[in-house]
Amino acid sequence: MLKRASEIYHQYPSKFWVVAGASFVDVVGRTLIMPFFTLYVTQKFEVGMTQAGILLATFSVSGFVGNLIGGALTDRLGRRAMILFGLVFSAVSSIAMGLVGELRVFYLLAVVVGLLSDVAGPAHSAMIADLLPEEKRAEGFGILRVIANMAWIIGPTIGGLLATRSYLLLFVLDAVCSIITALIVFRLIPETRPQAVHLASQESMAQTFMGYRTALRDAPYVGFLLVAILMNLVYLQLYSTFSVFLRDVHGAGPRVYGMLMSLNATTVVLLQFWITRKLRVYPPMLIMALGTAFYMVGFGMYAFIAGLPLFALAMLLITIGEMIVMPVSQALVARFAPAEMRGRYMAVFALCWQVPSAVGPWAAGIILDNFDPRLIWVLCGGISAVAIAGFLLLHTLTRARFAPRPAASPAPTA
Repeated sequence: MLKRASEIYHQYPSKFWVVAGASFVDVVGRTLIMPFFTLYVTQKFEVGMTQAGILLATFSVSGFVGNLIGGALTDRLGRRAMILFGLVFSAVSSIAMGLVGELRVFYLLAVVVGLLSDVAGPAHSAMIADLLPEEKRAEGFGILRVIANMAWIIGPTIGGLLATRSYLLLFVLDAVCSIITALIVFRLIPETRPQAVHLASQESMAQTFMGYRTALRDAPYVGFLLVAILMNLVYLQLYSTFSVFLRDVHGAGPRVYGMLMSLNATTVVLLQFWITRKLRVYPPMLIMALGTAFYMVGFGMYAFIAGLPLFALAMLLITIGEMIVMPVSQALVARFAPAEMRGRYMAVFALCWQVPSAVGPWAAGIILDNFDPRLIWVLCGGISAVAIAGFLLLHTLTRARFAPRPAASPAPTA
């Protein structure tokens, strides 16, 4: 086993592993808060899920604008500077969110935090695409998911214990993790921007932002985004609606939710890399359809089941789907994008997360507050079925574009 781990380690550049280590620290901080954020909002401000959903939508809308700005600046100024800015601002904003005592002030803070904290998202994804050749990207993103889910084992477990005592402590610990990550990036990670992107940075700022037209005119890419939005509309219920559903319908508190999320993370740690390697020979859109089918069954089960064993079974099915689609979807964006536009393509890819984040919690909140809460999971099954059909259609349309290519070396850095 150690020999196998050593072989995998030497298949990837050392800078990739430094980025992975920095990501681990950052994700530990974020997972202290993320799974319990809706619980925090509904409890502290004494509001229902509809209000919490509107607040999350505010984060998402402003976050998408931040992604667009960050994507353009990533291609123009480089990956490293944007990542450092995002980490430092994340630390400051985390403390601010823990101290706010009025809901209306929290709404204003959500606009600022969403706008500035998310500018680093495209830079991080573009850096990974810079460091790895095309044939290694899906596996590389899979490794990052393994490392992130090792952090998920730690974060929600600690967060679930501390949330019963002080939510402010969670925000402080998240800020500390962001600062530690920023120090790692500052000291150990150089700029990775390819030479082609470095030369393209000589264009005017207006030309840089106009480059988004290229991504939006790429019809197969836009089709992929639309279908992925449907898929993630289902998946993101795991982090917004599910904890409140367990509490209000089944009487299960943060500790049960933390256990289920730790099960999710442990499964990813054990199986992610193996699954990614087994599926790499298959067409990417078919892989996306397969993973979404696991979402359809797993999320749909929550409409009909009760009890921790069945909750855990449904979570395992969802986790299998997650392990199938996540690395492939990120690698697909890198394959769609020209090297000099990776930041902007990655920024547009944020639509796949920002739109579901804006719409999903709000719509689910209306159902939780006014209808039978189990209807949420019935709808999740139906939306997943539509997404499966979309990925199968995209497979037909993009088969030639994603035919196997000869192995390539990483692009030279600036």
